[in-house]
Amino acid sequence: MMAEIVSTTDMGYDSSNAPSNNPRHFIVLDAIARGIKSVDKIAKATRLSGEEVELIINDLSNQRLIIREMKKRRFFGTSKLEIKVTETGLRMLDLKKQDLQQQAEQLRQWKQNGNTTQLQSYMNSDNNRSWVQFMLFAGILDILFFTSMMSMMGMALNPMESQMAADSGGGQTDGAGGTDSGGGQTDGAGGTDSGGAGVSETDTGGDFGGFDGGGFGDF
Repeated sequence: MMAEIVSTTDMGYDSSNAPSNNPRHFIVLDAIARGIKSVDKIAKATRLSGEEVELIINDLSNQRLIIREMKKRRFFGTSKLEIKVTETGLRMLDLKKQDLQQQAEQLRQWKQNGNTTQLQSYMNSDNNRSWVQFMLFAGILDILFFTSMMSMMGMALNPMESQMAADSGGGQTDGAGGTDSGGGQTDGAGGTDSGGAGVSETDTGGDFGGFDGGGFGDF
């Protein structure tokens, strides 16, 4: 049995629930871990608004999951704000990814076995569905696998999932809301880094894994 994920019931930002286990906090944390250091570039990579990114960064900083430093530019004498993930932040990110990678593997097995009932039950859960955007962004769930799975079930992609599919070349959405992944379809639930991965400034050189199902406050 797969453990139920605790997350927000709303896909949008909720400041009252900010320190808890919110997928969008993890998306921003993962973007920073990749070396994206400015709010504007984080917003572009994550497809979140700049205002929402600012709020999330404040939450992550208050939880000591990231640090903000003013770096002085050598030639111009001006300062530039840079954001970095702390060891605690990396550890949480790693644990969460490990948890979601197990769930992605379960999805892959259900799809291979043609078990649409289990797939639909998983995707109809608001808690589980809310984490798909992070799984796609972090490369835990391959976009071609995901769109093929959704097409098989006749389920529609939500706006962010559709944007990720379009940006990664995952196919055009059809009338059922699924996508036609064409001949390049892969059946792996994890591996390729899709979503915002291609927008990062630098590659930190490793997979930070995942983050545990508990909230930020656990640390």
